[in-house]
Amino acid sequence: MSTQQMRAALGQYHSATDDYLTFARQLGVKGIQFNIQRSTQDLSDKLGYWTLEDLKRLKQRVNDFELDLEAIENVPRHFYLKAMLGLPGRDEQIENYQKIVRNMGEAGIPVLGINWMPNGVWRTPKAFGRAGVTVTSFDMALAEAGQLTNGIFEVPEAQGKTYSEDEMWDNYFYFMERVIPVAEEAGVKIALHPDDPPVESLGGIARLFRNPAGFKKALEGVPSPNHGLDFCMGCFSEMYYADKSSGQGVLDALRYFGERGKIFYIHFRDVKGCVPKFDECFLGEGNVDVVAAIRTLKEVGFTGFIIDDHVPQMIDDSAWNHRGRAWSTGYIMALVDAVNALA
Repeated sequence: MSTQQMRAALGQYHSATDDYLTFARQLGVKGIQFNIQRSTQDLSDKLGYWTLEDLKRLKQRVNDFELDLEAIENVPRHFYLKAMLGLPGRDEQIENYQKIVRNMGEAGIPVLGINWMPNGVWRTPKAFGRAGVTVTSFDMALAEAGQLTNGIFEVPEAQGKTYSEDEMWDNYFYFMERVIPVAEEAGVKIALHPDDPPVESLGGIARLFRNPAGFKKALEGVPSPNHGLDFCMGCFSEMYYADKSSGQGVLDALRYFGERGKIFYIHFRDVKGCVPKFDECFLGEGNVDVVAAIRTLKEVGFTGFIIDDHVPQMIDDSAWNHRGRAWSTGYIMALVDAVNALA
């Protein structure tokens, strides 16, 4: 049985700079996670995979600041785009992905986050929240009108082809049937992120992880203790939370996957509304009862880490939203400490 408790950590999209690592220390978190979607000064994308030496160097740099490297989320999109789309060359990409998993295991980095969104996270023009704070937003009507500020309308590699749900499932299982056994050998957990926004299809490409049923199918199709979720609470909130009459909700999903040990870590964020239109918001003012969410995680025995995500941009904030991240991380830490202290 794990002796760890659930805990707050800090996520990051860039490099392990002195300023970033010092910021994490100042916040009081013990661990960090890197979301690496492109080449950085720490990890190059030139080979199509990350070398053991670079991963060891990154981990040691984090440890030098008395922090733990909890996970790496994502690899550069072009590392496995052919695998997602079932294109020629996918087997080579899968072999390279296996190298990453093996190297992470040898470097002692325990979790690798992944998404199955060839055309990325979609957002439309930003909105305004409490007292004019800037937040990310999605409105399907605006997206269909071409007002997309994040994501890819057309994936050039797809060459205009429409990808059905069956095709995307075939590609997912082909990939995971070859990756998960390597993850088991390496001692690395593969954490699957939901689709964002969680809709049936975007840009002609079906989205598989738009509801709990998709995750259940994936985990049952390739059963393994190393195959689980990066539970993005915001994405689950976007899915169906407004339809309370169905008996489903974010807390139900937390309990279902948490009781089965399938939640490896949490993106603790929330939105107002759900698809086809929603806005990000501060924790505590969205769809989810965040106190109940943390209590649910405690009840199901969750012992992983929790990070903020898509935080509001406050007045005089940095481009990376340092103020918004400090507010969100402090809020999460207080919730976690309070609930952990309960008998």
